[in-house]
Amino acid sequence: MTDGKPCKVCNFTRQKSYGLAVPSLSELRVKGGEFLGISPADPITVVLEDDGTIVADDAYFLCLPLNTKFMLLHERETWSPVRRMDGGTAWVARNSMLVEEADSVDASISEAPWWGLAQSLKQDLASVILMSEEDLQRIVDVPCSELAAALGFHDKRAQDLQETLQRVLDRREEERQSKELLQLYLKAMEKEDGQQEEPARPSQEGLGDAESDGVEVDSASGFTSRTLMVLKGKTNPESRLSTEDLQMVVTRGVEAMEQVLSWDNNKTSVLLEACEAELTRRLKQFQDVQSIRRSASLDGSRQCTEKSTVRSEESPAQGSD
Repeated sequence: MTDGKPCKVCNFTRQKSYGLAVPSLSELRVKGGEFLGISPADPITVVLEDDGTIVADDAYFLCLPLNTKFMLLHERETWSPVRRMDGGTAWVARNSMLVEEADSVDASISEAPWWGLAQSLKQDLASVILMSEEDLQRIVDVPCSELAAALGFHDKRAQDLQETLQRVLDRREEERQSKELLQLYLKAMEKEDGQQEEPARPSQEGLGDAESDGVEVDSASGFTSRTLMVLKGKTNPESRLSTEDLQMVVTRGVEAMEQVLSWDNNKTSVLLEACEAELTRRLKQFQDVQSIRRSASLDGSRQCTEKSTVRSEESPAQGSD
């Protein structure tokens, strides 16, 4: 039979909860920290889960009832009450939480567009599913240390989150490019087969897609808001642009893009060179697909010619019999 006192521990989000038996407050910090993945060398504050009272000495710890639930706080983590929200009032409680937390941070940071997104992630990481690509890009572009402070994460964990979101963005862009390449291939097939096709109106089609997706088009630059966000991104923006946008960037040149992006000449030149290289790669890929199709067509016609030749040679032989 153990001499330890049975109790429960949880982290500040209450998503992890464990039961254990310990003889003292210091042992609660050590064992509870192990269960919750906190290093023994890191400072831990023990509070009562139900009201946030700080438990600072063994005498008070031993006076508490059995199976008392404690919350272990690590570094910048703070206690908050359990919030029970229904579908009609959830947004009110969430906004009040964001206001309370914003009071303790620098005003310039709390007013940044990414701050509200970070607080939504802090309350529920699953909310990333509902974020648009622009929102994801904002989270990716935030300095890692600031994002870690906003989420209450270690820098390494915040960096892992940003890398994961970047992979999600890259995968979505690859899917878009594959779809676009397939459409170009189908159009080429229609032309080669002599089928009539309607005149292409890329500018109007692009505008229609932007309107259907709820993305505004900047009248001054001609780019959609999403395209401008991608262009100003810090991680390989050329790989996430459509072929049409790449052509527009390359055609406009350095001086025009300097005004659109408000960048200096060197930074803009580097971006244009990357866009031109990506456009060349995609055109070569499309040409390779066409070449493969032409080769397949030639092989098919050659086989048909050989079959007809064999039949013509067999016909006289059958007549003589």
